[in-house]
Amino acid sequence: MTAARYDLTIDQGSDFSLELTVKESGSAKDLTGWFARAQLRATKEATTAAASFEATVPTPKTNGRVNLSLDYETSDDMTAGVYFYDLEIYEAASAAASAVQVSRLIQGQAHIRREVT
Repeated sequence: MTAARYDLTIDQGSDFSLELTVKESGSAKDLTGWFARAQLRATKEATTAAASFEATVPTPKTNGRVNLSLDYETSDDMTAGVYFYDLEIYEAASAAASAVQVSRLIQGQAHIRREVT
């Protein structure tokens, strides 16, 4: 599956959240055993993250939902401008599987809009 492009607009100093539903063949994907991660970087080539989203797979995990959020303190500390992000889900390795499966769901630019107050 190719990652979808979805650009974000985040108000500096505000809470941000986004909920996605992952589907396979038209039905919600069972994300039992899966986790999520997402970061913001100043450039696509940056080796360190400017910030990390809180990315979770809430229960019940069978409904395919993934939540992405950034709290107001984190967005307040960021310089206004354009960043790049992606959101991945990954399946933890188990005794039966030696490799971890990773799937990038979405990617794009995140525009941090400057606050005045």
